[in-house]
Amino acid sequence: MYGGGTKVRIAVADWAVVTDKSSGKSSKSKLLRVVRNPANVDYQRRGVITKGAIVETELGQARVTSRPGQHGVINAILLEKSQKN
Repeated sequence: MYGGGTKVRIAVADWAVVTDKSSGKSSKSKLLRVVRNPANVDYQRRGVITKGAIVETELGQARVTSRPGQHGVINAILLEKSQKN
């Protein structure tokens, strides 16, 4: 309010920017569901994404490193590569 700046918040998201640490590449990936949210068990049930939440993406499971309510974007680091048979 006082500084006059605007804060970009995210209310609903379908996409996340996922970084693969092994290759160092980032790509846009579709969010499928919230696997675990250590901030609050109820958030996990309701599908709320906060910093540190584990989400399922098209590339595999990833840990959220940004603060969606503060930064307005979901950035995540890939935990493991899911192998589809």
